[in-house]
Amino acid sequence: MRTIDYTPLYRTIVGFDRLANMIDSAAKLEGGNGYPPYNIEQVDENQYLIELAVAGFGEGDLDVEVQENVLTVTGKRVPSETESARHFLHRGIAERAFERRFHLADHVQVREARLENGLLVIALEREIPEAKKPRQIAINGKSGAKLISGSKTKAA
Repeated sequence: MRTIDYTPLYRTIVGFDRLANMIDSAAKLEGGNGYPPYNIEQVDENQYLIELAVAGFGEGDLDVEVQENVLTVTGKRVPSETESARHFLHRGIAERAFERRFHLADHVQVREARLENGLLVIALEREIPEAKKPRQIAINGKSGAKLISGSKTKAA
């Protein structure tokens, strides 16, 4: 069994701390089943792409769903009658059904999903609400602050 070190993810991808933990634990549970293979790319500080290699699957064979910060990608291909009659000498393109889950960090939203060149590309964006964004607090000196001394309040 191979061991994969996800430590670089913790340092470079903001908002995916839980995702890295889940990937690590899922890899251990699955026994290394990496189907379909995927990439996670950080486009900028708040935008990410997940690319899944889904060769042989069409748009109708794939389902992308988000529920409670869990992105689930499901692929199920139903062979047509002409495909079931085909005789392969070698079949290296895996077209088996799959379900891949990604746990998204808080405030990460799925913006779009598109299928291009055999890759399912899912665009994510981290959108922090205004109330949760860091804000600058002014530091007031004695000249502008009110001092409280005992029960009396004096303006400086």
